[in-house]
This record gives sequence, C-alpha cells and structure tokens, in this order.
Amino acid sequence: MYQQLIDHLKNKRIVLLGMGREGHSTYNFIRRYLPEQKLIIADAKQVELDNDPNVEFVCGDGYLGAIDRADIVIKTPGIPLLHFKRPQGVEVTCQTDLFLRFSGFTCVGVTGTKGKTTTSTLIYSMLRAAGKEACLIGNMGYPVFDNIEDCAGETAVIEMSSHQLEFTTCSPHIAVLTNIYPEHLDHYDSFECYVGAKLNIVRNQSKGDTFIYNSDQGLDGFFDLSKYPGEAVGVSVHTPDAEKYRDINSHLLGEHNIQNCMFAAEAARRLGVSDEDIMKALKDYEGIEHRMEYFATVKGIKFVNDCIATIPHSVMCAVEALGDVDTLIFGGMDRGLDYSAFEKALEKSSIRNLVCLPDTGHKIGMHMAQNGSEKKIIISEDMEGAVRAAMSVTRPGCTCLLSPAASSYNKYKNFEEKGRHFKNIVRRYAEMGGEKA
Repeated sequence: MYQQLIDHLKNKRIVLLGMGREGHSTYNFIRRYLPEQKLIIADAKQVELDNDPNVEFVCGDGYLGAIDRADIVIKTPGIPLLHFKRPQGVEVTCQTDLFLRFSGFTCVGVTGTKGKTTTSTLIYSMLRAAGKEACLIGNMGYPVFDNIEDCAGETAVIEMSSHQLEFTTCSPHIAVLTNIYPEHLDHYDSFECYVGAKLNIVRNQSKGDTFIYNSDQGLDGFFDLSKYPGEAVGVSVHTPDAEKYRDINSHLLGEHNIQNCMFAAEAARRLGVSDEDIMKALKDYEGIEHRMEYFATVKGIKFVNDCIATIPHSVMCAVEALGDVDTLIFGGMDRGLDYSAFEKALEKSSIRNLVCLPDTGHKIGMHMAQNGSEKKIIISEDMEGAVRAAMSVTRPGCTCLLSPAASSYNKYKNFEEKGRHFKNIVRRYAEMGGEKA
C-alpha cells in the first residue's frame, strides 16, 4: 500500500519544513522505511533530535532558504508561505496530499470553516454501522502518517483543514464542503486566498467524482459549478428532507447540525450505505468533546463546553441550538476579525450575562459597555475568574456556555487545553459543593 509513496520519496532531496507534531510524524515515517535517506530539517526554532548522521539542520531566521535545495518539500500545515516564491521544479506537499496521491483508498474529504469533525465522524460512523471497514484520519488531533499503517478497508474519511489543502495536487473522490466563513486571516493574504485553499478539495476531481456542498451559502464568485466535471450535490436545510434529521439526537441540535447530518448522509449513500444504517448511526452518535458538550450540572446550572467555536457564527449557532443560554463565556486570541455583527447578535440575544476573557472578550465587552449595553458584562482575566463569575450570576435551570468566538493560542496550547481547563474548574466547584458533576 505504501510502496508507491516510499518509491516517490526514495533518493530525493527532501526538506521537512517545520518540526512540530506533523513534522516529527513525517520524520518518523520516513525513517521507518528509508532509514538512511538524507534529510534537511528546516525550522524557525532550534530542533533537537536523537543522533541521526543523515540529517542536516537549517534553523533560525533563514530557514526558508532550505527550500532552494529541495526536490520535495514536505510542509507542516501551520507554516504560511505567503510571501515566499517557490523555486521552479520544487514539489511542495504535505502529509494529506501524499496520502491522497499514493494510498490507494477511496477517499472522502471533508472541509469547511466549521462542521468538519462532526461531519467526518458521522460519515465514519455510518460506514461502521453498515459493517464496512474504513479509517478516519486527517485534521483530528493526530497527523495522517501516525495512523497510516493502521488504516483498514477500502475507504478513508479525511478531515481537511485549509492549511492541509493549501498545497494539495489531488482531490478526494467524494469532497464535502460544509461552509466558508472568514477564518485564519493571519495565515492568508485575504479571505479570497483562504477560500481558494478550501476549494482545492474539489479542484482536481474527475468525472465520476462527487462534490457535496452547502447550497444555502452558495459559491457565487468563488467557484463555477458549470466547469466542474463530476456530480455536484447541493445540501440545504430548507428542504422537506431536512426534517427527518431534526432532533434525532441530543448531541446534534441546531440547524448547523442538521446540515452536518445531511452532508454525511449524502456521502454515505454514495459509498453504499443504506438509509436504515444512516439513521441508526445518527441515533447512536455520542458527540465529540468540545463541541456543544454538556458535561455537568452544578447548583442547578448546566455547563456546556463549546471551545471548538473559534468564530462568531459558530457561537451564535450554539446559542440558538441550546435555547437557554443565560451566561456566555467568550474571548481569545485577537486575529483582527470584525466583531461588529457579533456584538449586535449578542445584544439581540436572550443571553443576560457576558463573561469576557482576554483578548477579544475584553475588547468586545468594553465596547458594548461603552455603547450602553443592557447585558451584564463581566471582565475576567482568566478561566478561574470566569467560572467563579458564571457561578454567581447564572440562573438555576439555565445554561452557562463556553464558546470563545476566537482561537485559544493567546493563553493555551490549543482549544482542547482551554476546554479541559474549563471542565476541570467546573468539576472542582462541584466537588467543593458536594455535587457529582
């Protein structure tokens, strides 16, 4: 299965660009199959590795210069190449691209600003409900090459971020685009560039392939469906078919999750899954950590962790789906997004209390206060203070929701760390009060 990939890499001048989690994963994969292959590791930071005589390090400010010496650059997704001119003849790729090109699987790729993980896991669950072997890989917390040897069956479901799609030269057989909203604008020159990266999921499809997209949002101005060679299938919650997915599972509340169910069902049908197995998978679905995750009731207050919500649209979807949010805890890294529409949405909502974390929460909260907001606005410096404030102001029987509307990198390693910190603090308060969270 991997021989074509190994042959492609053999005897090439390979630069591993970036040695974060995925960079180490690529290094370990190559060393398993090509132990004496010459490698250049390039990173802005100093890199430490066990003694390997076949590795050259190019670290520091000039690390991108290593690209000039490469036949193949295997890039970590998080490194932007906005202003770097790629030398002619150099292949710039990533783990996801190499998997698509050489794995031999029937590949189902899922991308979108939000809904990727839910849709991907639902497709995988539907395949398993039908008794089909499959693998679930991609932007799921673990690099593709960490799990590549364990992949079974004939189908791979791959969650694909814009960073992973940026340099792909191959598209999955079934491509799912859940939605597109402004995101990662610190990585791209413009929103249009971000959209362009997302659309790589379908750009290299062929006749016989399928493109499943959100027809409620539309792609006008970004993608000409008339030039698309395969089958294009639009999904809309404004159709009679959507009703059978409503309230099917307490982990799949809200219009956005109806869409996610419909995306997954369309993909699964094209892989031979029956409607009966699709509905069984949906009814048995147990949800995903950090995605509208109810985890505790303390002093009559329901606590929900929605730390995956890094853009305003996702926050308001969660608020609408839950219906009883009394207190919203939000805020994170400031990436220059326009929050004016978000402020208006918060003001119109039934939320009574806004607990504002650094940096964006402080900015939004103080701006709303200056404009005479009727909401109770609490400026908190950290999660401990935020939970303490929420405990004091949230009405019993209502929900306290953590939904940041921003990334977590200003204070945390990632959104998972932030969400778990929130849950641990709430559970500690439960224990202090003699309650079982």
